[in-house]
Amino acid sequence: MASSNGNDSSAQQTVTLRIKRQKAPGEAPYWETFKVPYERGMNVISALMKIRLNPETAEGRKTTPVTWDAGCLEEVCGACSMRINGIPRQSCTALIDNLEQPIVLEPFSKFPVIRDLMVDRTPMFESLKRVKAWVPVDGTYHLGPAEKISPEMQQIRYKYSECMTCGCCLEACPQYNGKSAFIGASVIGQSYLFNAHPTGKNLKGDRLDVMMGVGGVVDCGNAQNCVRVCPKGIPLTDAIAAIGGQVTIHAIRKMLHF
Repeated sequence: MASSNGNDSSAQQTVTLRIKRQKAPGEAPYWETFKVPYERGMNVISALMKIRLNPETAEGRKTTPVTWDAGCLEEVCGACSMRINGIPRQSCTALIDNLEQPIVLEPFSKFPVIRDLMVDRTPMFESLKRVKAWVPVDGTYHLGPAEKISPEMQQIRYKYSECMTCGCCLEACPQYNGKSAFIGASVIGQSYLFNAHPTGKNLKGDRLDVMMGVGGVVDCGNAQNCVRVCPKGIPLTDAIAAIGGQVTIHAIRKMLHF
């Protein structure tokens, strides 16, 4: 909750934020504390914008504006991911009224820091390339009618299509770190999504080759942190189980050459 200055109920309220900062990649991180005016309904992004308008620490020392990443501001793009009070989540939907103060903001620890709260999520996007997380379409000729999809499968696929590559599941995963090749839950979920697509399944074998290799689905430790922190509530553990089954069948077929 916001704190009141003095005993006067009409006194201006403030929000206290403790932010882990870093000037550039490879430089030592440091902490700064800020106090900003409280407004009803404000979120973490609103507080960071107030700091940008007046970059001054709680001690009254002038400093540089805090850098963070953002796009849609409505939990669709996934860009504003950060650790908020130790939990990986979207800062655009993190309401100040629901957070314990001081609000501690940190960049994700599983990705290289660019500056302050902004990280480089390139490794996640490169993993999506590895599993060919797309639908191959040849527009040079008519492909004929598409395969019919049941309403049940439509609902399942729609949920996985909500993944915004925010990285929360990877940040929370104990298997995803600098010492492991594990590809991560989000990429496994997208592999399941495109394997279930009528045209996307044409690349199913390529995806399963990656999933049965080093860093693939077998490296999942089943901590289930991914489903706990996913902002969209995507059933990632279901996808991990399904891909595990597909990998087993794929491996047997390759062994028997059919």
